[in-house]
Amino acid sequence: MKKVISASRRTDLVAFFPEWLVSVFKKEEARVHGPSGYTYAVNLNPSNVHSVVLWSKNFANLVESNSDMGAVLQKYDQLFCHFTITGLGDTFIERGVPPYGTSLSQLGELVEFVGIPERITIRFDPIIYWEEGDEVRTNIFLFEKIAPSLHRNGIKNIRISFAQWYKKAMRRATKHGFHFIDPPNERKLEDAISIVRVAQEWGLDLFSCSQDFLAEIPEIRPSFCIDGNLLQRLHPDKEAVSTKKDRTQRAECRCTESTDIGSYSQFCPHSCIYCYANPKT
Repeated sequence: MKKVISASRRTDLVAFFPEWLVSVFKKEEARVHGPSGYTYAVNLNPSNVHSVVLWSKNFANLVESNSDMGAVLQKYDQLFCHFTITGLGDTFIERGVPPYGTSLSQLGELVEFVGIPERITIRFDPIIYWEEGDEVRTNIFLFEKIAPSLHRNGIKNIRISFAQWYKKAMRRATKHGFHFIDPPNERKLEDAISIVRVAQEWGLDLFSCSQDFLAEIPEIRPSFCIDGNLLQRLHPDKEAVSTKKDRTQRAECRCTESTDIGSYSQFCPHSCIYCYANPKT
């Protein structure tokens, strides 16, 4: 059975490692430094690949005219894109990320490239809270500024989650004087209703990523971010692929099996203050 290739949960290969990404797809093999310190080879011959799943906060290197990345990826049967747009781009929280208006401007070309809008999901993820002076701030209400563009481009599937503050991210926040807040789930559920209302207004479907408590809201379903059943349905030939749970992911993650070709050693300059993957603090 062909494999799903993930590029990548671990770093933003599309935005910051386009030459490397193009080179491994041209060679049809990637040598990957895994998170446990071992190196493994991944066969990227199209005869071995069912779908390529791309994760990024900036798809400019893919959609720009005469893109080497776009050209080399054409040989694969199916591309699926996770596009993270939190509304916080070009702020002190996501310093290396484009402003959300720039991100939204890429949607039309991205839909054209992958063929159908169902092959794109938007990650409004993470939702965060922080203090500025005596005021509590959050990006949750920026979703209403993003939703109309998603609707216009035919994109319906939205993944959401609230920030999980790992120790590494906590140290980074303290270093930069960022006073984050992690409210109780009850507050998060109350605020998530505002996203539900916006999603209903614009005909969008909401999924929670590895946070099952959000499914207490009937309009939010648990997410299969890499979903073998969906990839099979969207595949040009409806070709079968694994629908087994990916055992390398978190307990509440429902993703099906895939092979990731990114590495944590490929440092991501987005510099998101909440990032769990960034090796530098």
